[in-house]
Amino acid sequence: MRFQTELVPARLIRRYKRFLADCTLEDGREVTAHCANPGSMMGLAAPGTKIWLEPNDDPKKKLKFGWRLVDHENGHFTGVDTSLPNKAVRAALEAGEIAALAPYTTVRPEVKYGTKSRIDFLLSADGLPDAYVEVKSVTLSRQAGLAEFPDSVTARGAKHLGELAEVAREGHRAILLYLVQRTDCTHVAMADDIDPTYAAAHTAATQAGVETLCIGTHITVEGVTIAAPLALGRPTR
Repeated sequence: MRFQTELVPARLIRRYKRFLADCTLEDGREVTAHCANPGSMMGLAAPGTKIWLEPNDDPKKKLKFGWRLVDHENGHFTGVDTSLPNKAVRAALEAGEIAALAPYTTVRPEVKYGTKSRIDFLLSADGLPDAYVEVKSVTLSRQAGLAEFPDSVTARGAKHLGELAEVAREGHRAILLYLVQRTDCTHVAMADDIDPTYAAAHTAATQAGVETLCIGTHITVEGVTIAAPLALGRPTR
């Protein structure tokens, strides 16, 4: 999943109203960028953080920049655009690049299911149970090597887990795919101190047969692609 236009570096001044970010470009200009991330962005939005913006010349867009990456200035990046994971996962599914799901030949996005919900991807193939795949973008890391989800309370996320559990009970495959948009993590765990209800819902869904896939990403200023699977659970010290 390559970025459509070449990214430009900037420094974050502030993020506000969830979807807006004031930034300073390298030439000193101050611009406002669209922040496609409704979460808390804990640990990623401190003033002065080096970030990468994607310019656009679309006359229909009021803001001429979109915030795409946090540059940790140690060789690692975090992707902050929550619309990007579904694009990257779809490309990987269609190319058969996710081993656990490679046998599926048909990939249908945004299919209605549950109670007024849509599953991110419904996979099918002859001789296999349908696979319902819900994708979550993971960007929080409070411990070296560990990614956590969620970064804020998510009643919607808990609802999705309940609906996936029902799908599993009906005999289909139900899969929660955590795509870690960080290059500095090897493990994924539930942030049960931030949202204990979601963590409990994940445990209940697992007991009902919902599968959890944790997958890393390769991130550069050129784009974001699927990487190797990550371990579920906290690393042992």
